[in-house]
Parts: sequence; structure tokens; C-alpha cells
Amino acid sequence: MAHPDSCGVQDLIPAARQTPRWAGEALADAYSRCMPHVFEPAASGRSKCRGCGRALQRGELRFGERIPNPFADGGETTLWFHPLCAAYKRPEAVLEALAESPETVPDREDLERAARASLTQHRLPRIDGAEHAKGQATCRHCREPIPRGAWRIRLVFYEEGQFSPSGFIHVGCAKDYFGTADIIEHLLHFSATLGDAEREELRRSIAPAQL
Repeated sequence: MAHPDSCGVQDLIPAARQTPRWAGEALADAYSRCMPHVFEPAASGRSKCRGCGRALQRGELRFGERIPNPFADGGETTLWFHPLCAAYKRPEAVLEALAESPETVPDREDLERAARASLTQHRLPRIDGAEHAKGQATCRHCREPIPRGAWRIRLVFYEEGQFSPSGFIHVGCAKDYFGTADIIEHLLHFSATLGDAEREELRRSIAPAQL
């Protein structure tokens, strides 16, 4: 395994501390070439998935994305995910790990398919689930209000190891915003609190947007 110094990581850390997005992304890219990501059983039940916020149960397979720590020279940190959450939200890291992992990684084909889809449409990793609007918000795509009670899609942006809430879009704007109509499984995955009736209602609401 290469040392981070040999991949230009150290040269990028000062720039990343100034928080321009390009510097943080360049730092993560350089680091991933040196420090391998990992699939492994969770050692305890204390950690939470960075993608969905739910607990990673002890013994459950988890995915660790190793990234540079911009607040410690030469240090690193690991972001833990459920594998499918990572495939949806951190597709490049998952594909890198799968390329270096045994063929026996559970659900390998599903993970690769989800990751490749998210990589092809660069806005898909922003999906953080769906909900009924609790208050009035403006759609990031059409800039029109989202009425209270209407379905809306939550968005997050990733930067420096964190997913930050970044507004909402109308369900009807999804195809134009994401560049694809094939989002329902992705959307339902991050909408775990919805009951069966709500999930079916969401499916019906998404259907016209897929036309």
C-alpha cells in the first residue's frame, strides 16, 4: 500500500482546510488511491451509517470509506455505511472497494449496479428520501413553492465527510433534476420511516414523473 505522501495527499491538506469544494474532492480522490476502503463486519452496535443515520448492528456487514482528516496532518478517518447506502451515496468509493474485494462480497451485483447508476447521474447521490412537506419550501429545480402536505424529495450535499441538508424538489421535477426517472428504489431506501400505505402512495406519485 502506498504511503499518503507519495500520492500528493500532504500537498492538498492546506487547501482543503480553506474549504473550497474542489480542494476537498481532490484530496479525497488522491487519498483513495493510497488507502483502501473496506467491507467488514461491524465490531459493535455503536456506530451509525453516514448515509441513512440508522445503527450498524454488531456483526452486520458494513462499508468503510477511508478519507483524509483535514484537521490532522497525515491523519485519516473512516466513514461507516450500510453497503447499499454507500453504493447510492458514495458510488466511486464502493466501486473502488469492489474492484479490490473478493467475489464473495454479499449482494455484490446489486451494489455494483446501484453504484454505477449513481455514478452515471451525478445528482442521484443527493437523494435522502421523501416526505410530506411540513411547511412551505421552494423547489431547488423549478423554484416554485412546494405546498404543505405534498410529497417532496429531500436533498443532501456531501462535503468533507459530511452530508448536509440542501433543500427539496417536487416529485414532479425529479426526472429533469436527476436526469433519470429511475429513482423509486433509491428514494424508498432512504425513506425507511414510511409505512406500507405511504410507500405505495409515493410509488403512485412518482409514476407520472417517470413518463
